[in-house]
Amino acid sequence: MKGFFIHIMELVDLKDLSLESLEAFLLGLGKEKYRAKQIFKWLYQRGATTFDDMTDLSKDFRRELSLKSRISSFVPDTVEISKDGTKKYLFVLEDGSSIESVLIPEEDRATLCVSTQVGCAMGCRFCLTGTFNLKRNLRCSEIVNQFCAVQRTDRITNVVLMGMGEPLANLDNVIPALKIMTCPDGFQISSRRVTVSTSGLVPEIEKLGSAVTVNLAVSLNATTDEQRDLLMPVNRAYPIAKLIAACRKFPLPNRRMITIEYVLVRGVNDSIEDAKRLVKLLKGIPVKVNLIRFNEYAGCEFKSPEQAAIDRFHSYLLEKNLTVITRASRGADISAACGQLRARMEKDDTN
Repeated sequence: MKGFFIHIMELVDLKDLSLESLEAFLLGLGKEKYRAKQIFKWLYQRGATTFDDMTDLSKDFRRELSLKSRISSFVPDTVEISKDGTKKYLFVLEDGSSIESVLIPEEDRATLCVSTQVGCAMGCRFCLTGTFNLKRNLRCSEIVNQFCAVQRTDRITNVVLMGMGEPLANLDNVIPALKIMTCPDGFQISSRRVTVSTSGLVPEIEKLGSAVTVNLAVSLNATTDEQRDLLMPVNRAYPIAKLIAACRKFPLPNRRMITIEYVLVRGVNDSIEDAKRLVKLLKGIPVKVNLIRFNEYAGCEFKSPEQAAIDRFHSYLLEKNLTVITRASRGADISAACGQLRARMEKDDTN
């Protein structure tokens, strides 16, 4: 069995390849370039999981592909459905690691939140995923397979890379995954509907903007370096001034905005003084602000803010003509916050 697993891993997973990489792979086999688009449509639009599904390819071609490559596929290990329609998926990977995805349906859209790493190295003190530490990066195939698995049963209109992990710490795999998502022969998701979130890796923000056209979301969560050092260790390497400068330089198509994510933590960053500083920091940048109530979890020192504090913060930003949304809590009855399902399943396994 071990030898079989090693053999499988030596084959090229076609879902690890962008369209350009797949074209190069096929040219190396002496095949026509246009075959890449055929295969892409089978993988990402028709849901093919075997080469036999690809009926417009000759049997000899399919056999040759099967000797050189493979098609990986995800089946959810656990699916939890909230009373508000939110779905939480737990996927167990080939090495036994597990990751989560969340589908958030709304009237006019259905947003899939995908993971990019097993665990996370950022160590944000308000984030449960940060307590898992980083095990490894996800491969491109493991990122897009989250989409493939959910797409089999549910409509997806939007994608956010805001699940487990720091997407910009895994650009080698994230960029080809983004290209697959937005490719006309891939998932066909408009770049306007794809958002990548970062805790603030400044050099990688520039690399992302140079490589693909997608929306950027920045997890700011503080208005002073002292606060942000407390909440997010990444701030010691890339303090607020550098992060805001990177936001100003990020290439945005017309009428698009950077999303500023701001997790409100009671007594830490939820005062009117914080709101005033936030307005000054963001002046001149096309932004929309997502205010997020901190979601308490066992063992964390921080507390959720009072509703009155959220309302005051929100109102002040509106008064200063910022676009602001207080994100509604979704899936609370199924622990839909990132990392909670994995944490509970791992706890159950040890009992």
